[in-house]
Amino acid sequence: MSPVVEVAEIKVNDPAGFEAAVVAARPWFLAAEGCLDLALHRVVETPDTYRLLVKWRRIEDHMVAFRASEGFQKWRALASPYFAAPPVVTHSAAICL
Repeated sequence: MSPVVEVAEIKVNDPAGFEAAVVAARPWFLAAEGCLDLALHRVVETPDTYRLLVKWRRIEDHMVAFRASEGFQKWRALASPYFAAPPVVTHSAAICL
């Protein structure tokens, strides 16, 4: 079974503040059950839009375990003041390559 990649597209009102919030929250993601990796990408064409890419062992590690955790609550407290709109979250899994 291949890992699941969470892609959270997030439009922000303060890029520097948001980037600092992601750096501060990184340890909570990486300590979460099933979290394998985390990366933040800034969209070149729209610099107030980011893609947070989190690799999870299983979708349940994100949607159940992490979302119920204290780490998720801390992440949201840090990052949500910078959200210009609610994040759009999808999950994908590699099927070949």
